[in-house]
Amino acid sequence: MKIYLVGGAVRDKLLGLAVQDRDYVVVGATPEQMVAEGFKPVGADFPVFLHPQTKAEYALARTERKQGHGYKGFKVYSAPDVTLEDDLLRRDLTINAMAEDESGVLIDPYQGAEDLRNGVLRHVSPAFAEDPVRILRVARFAARFAQWGFHVAHGTNKLMRQMVESGEADHLVPERVWAELERALGEDKPSRFFEVLRGCGALARLFPEIDALFGVPQPEKHHPEVDTGVHVMLVLDAAAKLSPDARVRFAALMHDLGKGATPPAEWPRHIGHEERGAGLVKNFCQRFRVPNDYRDLALITARYHAHCHKIAELRPATVVDTLEAMDAFRRPERVDMFVTACEADFRGRAGFDDKPYPPAGLFRRVHAAARAVDTAAIAANGAPGPDIGARIREQRIAAVRQVLSQPK
Repeated sequence: MKIYLVGGAVRDKLLGLAVQDRDYVVVGATPEQMVAEGFKPVGADFPVFLHPQTKAEYALARTERKQGHGYKGFKVYSAPDVTLEDDLLRRDLTINAMAEDESGVLIDPYQGAEDLRNGVLRHVSPAFAEDPVRILRVARFAARFAQWGFHVAHGTNKLMRQMVESGEADHLVPERVWAELERALGEDKPSRFFEVLRGCGALARLFPEIDALFGVPQPEKHHPEVDTGVHVMLVLDAAAKLSPDARVRFAALMHDLGKGATPPAEWPRHIGHEERGAGLVKNFCQRFRVPNDYRDLALITARYHAHCHKIAELRPATVVDTLEAMDAFRRPERVDMFVTACEADFRGRAGFDDKPYPPAGLFRRVHAAARAVDTAAIAANGAPGPDIGARIREQRIAAVRQVLSQPK
């Protein structure tokens, strides 16, 4: 029995990054031997065991053979005669196909260290094409390592395009797509995820609403970058700088979805794109079973981002209507996330990344003022139910009016 540290832990050590998870491959062992050593079996599809003390994952070396569509269509073979090289060969990228023995010696049969030094994301073998999830993983690694300028090897991009054109990507299940998208939103430069998918044709197949934004013009006066798709990618990266919360980043990604559905005859204006966008966001979230908290913030941002930008110009009653529609009095935490997404929209334009955004502070102040209205005291006066609601609304409008009337 020989044990090797494999995959991401080896890669991140070579990059000088903190190692989060350690995965091990065991060569020359049987499941019975692992159990006899005290390991706890947990793998449903192939032999994986938890270490009795550290709880780290130890998988028996294995090979895989494609026998169906999608990422579950594999037949796994695991036995003592499977070598480390066999196991590494089935992995997605060369930078993830390295191992380290118990003495710390690097084992790199597929030149992953060289690709790591050169910033190349390259597939290990043609078997890459058997698992469509790998398209998403390559795009996510491009987003994670964007700060080092990592790029997808030409041959790998060509293979990914072939997978899309052959229909293999159509077998991706919604939950797995969302899992990879959510993780990509958490990376340093999430726009790279979508750029890589667009480069191989997968964006149009998986996320047609986002792909439709590219090539759609906006007024140059307000959007020096003109192209809506370019703008949304800038907004997404701006959101990544402003907040680590993936919900905020998702809202930034979804905020202008409606512009992709504007009739070309109306370009470059996009009147009514907010409501069109809300419908597209609903469909997107339903298709990928997006969690409700992500969906709700994205819907709010799609519908009301213009209200945040123009908060100083709105009537006080409109401001209160907006806050009520956002459920901002019962869920005050939403306001900060919404405003952050709107600030990202402002900054996601050429030349605007470091300019001040006064509406952020003003929106937070009107919300605080409206929320400070003593609803319990109003209710205690004993007025009938409908009258209580009307009086609360009146006082909230008055509180907002006072804030808006103050010198800017």
